[in-house]
Amino acid sequence: LAGTRRAASQGLPRRTGRPGPAAPADAGTSPGRAGAVERLVRAHPVVVFMKGSPAQPLCGFSNAVVQILRLHGVQDYRAHDVLQDPDLRQGIKNYSNWPTIPQVYLNGEFVGGCDILLQMHQNGDLVEELKKLGIRSALLDAEKDQDKK
Repeated sequence: LAGTRRAASQGLPRRTGRPGPAAPADAGTSPGRAGAVERLVRAHPVVVFMKGSPAQPLCGFSNAVVQILRLHGVQDYRAHDVLQDPDLRQGIKNYSNWPTIPQVYLNGEFVGGCDILLQMHQNGDLVEELKKLGIRSALLDAEKDQDKK
């Protein structure tokens, strides 16, 4: 994703959109569990693994991801509360090779966490990535309304 490449050049961790190397068998994710995690990641164009729910995020970073998606008018996305399932919490970390929650996936590709999504929001890359998914950012309409004034 363009935003993750740009983020890397600005000192943020670079994400390629592909999961990292397979975790060792004793790292907490069995092959069956890894397949289940991959099905969740690919089940919808926008998927968020978070603490809590969109209606009630249970950490500031998860809340920030929800607010960024809300700003862009993204209402149709799948959110998975990792606090409800310790296996999922560890499994998604192993799948992405990324140690923190929340984690955002667009079209089955790992974008990153709160910091990367915020960077993409700030530099306009999120608008472009949403467009690739057929999602028109509400911020475009807000800009158009501002231009009319």
